Amino acid sequence: MTGHRTPKTDIQMKRVVIIGGGITGLAAAHRLLERSLESGKQIDLTVLEAGNRVGGIVQTRERDGFLLESGPDSFISEKPAALALVKRIGLESHLIETNKDNRRSFIVRQGRLLPVPEGFQLLAPSRWWPFVKSDIFSLSGKARMALDLVLPRRSLNGNNSDESLAEFVRRRLGTEALERMAQPMVGGIYTADPERLSLQATMPRFLEMERDRRSLIRALRKQNRQKVSDLSGTSSETSGARYSLFLSFDRGMQVLTDTLEKTISSLGSQLSTGMASGQTTIRVNTAIDSIAPEESVGGHSPRWKLTTSGNETLLADAICVALPAYISSRLLGTVDPQLAAELAQISYASSATINLSFKRDDIPHPLDGFGFVVPFIEKRSLIACTFSSVKFADRAPAGHVLLRAFVGGALQPELLALDEDELLGRVLGDLRDLLGIEKAPLFTEVTKWERSMPQYHVGHVARVQRIDARLASVPGLALAGNAYSGLGIADCIRSGEAAADRIYED
Repeated sequence: MTGHRTPKTDIQMKRVVIIGGGITGLAAAHRLLERSLESGKQIDLTVLEAGNRVGGIVQTRERDGFLLESGPDSFISEKPAALALVKRIGLESHLIETNKDNRRSFIVRQGRLLPVPEGFQLLAPSRWWPFVKSDIFSLSGKARMALDLVLPRRSLNGNNSDESLAEFVRRRLGTEALERMAQPMVGGIYTADPERLSLQATMPRFLEMERDRRSLIRALRKQNRQKVSDLSGTSSETSGARYSLFLSFDRGMQVLTDTLEKTISSLGSQLSTGMASGQTTIRVNTAIDSIAPEESVGGHSPRWKLTTSGNETLLADAICVALPAYISSRLLGTVDPQLAAELAQISYASSATINLSFKRDDIPHPLDGFGFVVPFIEKRSLIACTFSSVKFADRAPAGHVLLRAFVGGALQPELLALDEDELLGRVLGDLRDLLGIEKAPLFTEVTKWERSMPQYHVGHVARVQRIDARLASVPGLALAGNAYSGLGIADCIRSGEAAADRIYED
């Protein structure tokens, strides 16, 4: 840790260490500095990142005129934390929406790409005629889904308030709805096994629909009538997700983390010129090996001692651990064994992202949508594929196309063990069958994300409540990240800012 100047006032400076320099840790650091500037309460802040760059899975790269995203390609504006942060750091003018044309997605059925019916909301339809006309479901499957209109709601008690996505969808809409729609659509978001995925932790609004309206279809149709144009308030949506809610940046998602890093340095410089001048430092290539409470020796004494992999000792009054839960569990094992045990129970899935560039003339499919998802029962290697250069502008040069394929996840973990050539061979085979692509791509880039996606299994909400209860008894410690209450960029930002608020007010 960098040296400290002697404060010029009687203000007691708080030394804070944030472990993890992904979007969550950066959001926490930014929030702490914002609050310090607003109040005059001084902090000495260090952000530690084990890798050679900050930003975590947010990674954008330019190659031959293509803009490649290895991690998330957008964030959702419906959750306010991300958009509010974007505005505060001056990036609003760099925001872009999804292209207004071809705002729809496809589901694979027996080797064909079929459009998601207009008004279909992940699990159930909100409009009858597009659903009836769709070839995604058989006649018997549609009839079974329609039974949702008359089925009773499930009676709840304290012991069965949570259930899996698979159990819920089979109960209300039938097996075909699960296999042909819910599993691939939700799988594209969570890369999860629907038999274990907690509905309460991931999509509680559907539980609320059943509780309040009994029927999901009735509830969705009521929402559709209340918002006549569509659920997003625009008339250009066609099927599946509410695409007008998805935002990115003109030069990719890394614009956000790069700007956050610069803003943190700038705010730190402003603080260092104050009456009690703390320092702000972002360090890469610095992993933490251990965390231990620091014994008080009278007066003001730091609460924590951290040891780096380089055998350096750092002292802190407060720490924010913005790491995957399994790493946090290891670091906190001697601090609070019960907390560490709860963290260790949060499992993770691995996946890979493959960017593929083509000449437009080499793809026979019209690419008249934003991409497709693949049901597990189709027995393909692909989970999903995004037509990146259709979804967002300026992702590929004129006359070219950028695709982004996804493999692995909880249902196909064995694919991550394949070498890159075999993995690409399987992906290209699927793209040949589904999009008619016979020509080789101009280039490909494979990024494997080992144990990167937390799995919100049944009971996850109760586990997070127990984690929060343990944290309440450990002053000066905060946890943040996508392992707890949301996976997306906006969720990570909200989590990081909430952790910063806890540290600041402690």
